[in-house]
Amino acid sequence: MKRRLLLTLSTRLALGGAVVLALPAARAQPSYSVSAAQLQQAVARRFPRRYPVGGWLDIDAQAPRLRLLPEQNRLAAEMVVNAAGPLLRRSYAGAFDVDFALRYEASDLTIRAHQLRVNALRFDDLPPQAAGLLAGYGPRLAEQTLQDAVLHQLKPQDLALPDGMGLQPDSITVTAQGLVIGFVAKKPPP
Repeated sequence: MKRRLLLTLSTRLALGGAVVLALPAARAQPSYSVSAAQLQQAVARRFPRRYPVGGWLDIDAQAPRLRLLPEQNRLAAEMVVNAAGPLLRRSYAGAFDVDFALRYEASDLTIRAHQLRVNALRFDDLPPQAAGLLAGYGPRLAEQTLQDAVLHQLKPQDLALPDGMGLQPDSITVTAQGLVIGFVAKKPPP
């Protein structure tokens, strides 16, 4: 009889301990993940693109290759570009390298690029005068290609559970696997 009582109590204590250990995990805020592949796929849909420069030069941009920069909480993009037109007389291949932060746009449930930084715009074999012109045009090209670019769009069903819990998207964290969108309590209307 005493053995049964001891066995029952020890089993209940063990189960109770497991529940207590699980409680902090159950109280954790929900999050939503976006893989690196999903990001790459979304940005690739916008390319290739052509950007005319004053009727004397065209820049063709191919789909960028995204890199995750978790230590900076940013993404990097490198894209192949070609410059051609009456000013150059032939086509020149180059590469464009930028990095950017991310923001959530509540009006259309999207994750967008913002705070672009141009790291490099390189053209091998480009004459110096044209290289200087393109270097000056680089930041504007970056804005046209990636500023506010949609990298992911959430669906209403993705937000149904957090919304039901009174939560809304808040933080975007870049990880080695992709993005994690964190949620916070909704602010009461003013």
